[in-house]
Amino acid sequence: MSELNALDQYQLLAGVDEVGRGPLAGAVVAAAVILKPDHQLTDLTDSKKLTPVKRQQLSDSIKQTAISWAIGRAEVNEIDSINILQASLLAMKRAVNELSVLPDAVAVDGLHKPALEQPMFAIVKGDSLVPSISAASIVAKVYRDNEMEELDKMYPGYGFAAHKGYPTKQHLTALAELGVSKIHRLSFGPVKKLLDNG
Repeated sequence: MSELNALDQYQLLAGVDEVGRGPLAGAVVAAAVILKPDHQLTDLTDSKKLTPVKRQQLSDSIKQTAISWAIGRAEVNEIDSINILQASLLAMKRAVNELSVLPDAVAVDGLHKPALEQPMFAIVKGDSLVPSISAASIVAKVYRDNEMEELDKMYPGYGFAAHKGYPTKQHLTALAELGVSKIHRLSFGPVKKLLDNG
């Protein structure tokens, strides 16, 4: 039986996904979502395939109708300390541990599983194939995007509201001109290079 088919046997399945592995700044954020087996949510898919407006609408609907949902995160200093993969897994673990309802099993997007006691399933392209993982990817992305828009006000000039911390040309140019902020990941190539050359 494939991992995907095995998910059907669990009533309380927590879908988990993270967002923010690639950016040069900001936390990595994970969401865990337990959907009702008979949920009526349509249009659930990989959050990157949705418009910002649609993502926000779906995130609101997910939060209103899910059995439970939670956010977990790993901060910039943790990312620099343990690396982005381990920080992503830590954020996922924290999200599951924040759920108000204990899941029977946990399904995560991708290849790597966080260290949890429940039966664990890693599903490649899970954010397109498993509704609860899709829901988690949407909730996590909306949460992190909104946070980066708030951080844009605290750290003006970098363009965080536009690029959300990803290494766009605009971001790299601002980084070179303004220097490294408190929310930049010091272990990431372009930031580290700037510091080494500084």
